[in-house]
Amino acid sequence: MRDRSPESASVGLSQLAAAIHPTRLAARLDPALSAATLVRLQKSRRLQVRLAGLLLDDEMNLNEGRWGQDLLRGHDPRRAALLAGSLWHARSLLKLISKPDLTVLIQSIGAEAHAFGIRHLAHAIATGPIDDPEQLAQQIEHDGHACLGAWLDENSALDRNRVLLRLPVGTAADEPAIEHRNAAGQLFSLVVAYLVAETPTI
Repeated sequence: MRDRSPESASVGLSQLAAAIHPTRLAARLDPALSAATLVRLQKSRRLQVRLAGLLLDDEMNLNEGRWGQDLLRGHDPRRAALLAGSLWHARSLLKLISKPDLTVLIQSIGAEAHAFGIRHLAHAIATGPIDDPEQLAQQIEHDGHACLGAWLDENSALDRNRVLLRLPVGTAADEPAIEHRNAAGQLFSLVVAYLVAETPTI
């Protein structure tokens, strides 16, 4: 259930402003702004609610004061994308067994995503194997972000942007393909269930 107190909206918007990826903020305000200036703007408590409102395009009536958890329960969207991408390419993960290749792959996607994909092999989407660990890591990231974007597109603009704004401009989440839209719901039901299970109950 959403907390409907006005304070919750203000706090939520401030937290979102602080978490917005600098490339999103720069694209909306001025691409010439320095990284240091963007950080100062995001840390300014006086400006945080206004910045979040600006990037959300006033999709939320701030006077209603409604604010709850985002779709990923506050978890890192890149992490969620890597989990989804590991599901997409689980068959390739299973076939990549040499220690040097595994080292390269896990340095890119993390041990968590690697284990998650193998554990859910039955839900793999890609059928063609990728033998090169660097190429596989790139495809996991690409397809995972695309699935995240497709899944977010099924939700309200506010809920979508609360997650998307925490990613850099230019990932595949911005323009998912039809194949990602067809699989996103299935993959993210598993990803979100996993994330929710590790979130402590308050």
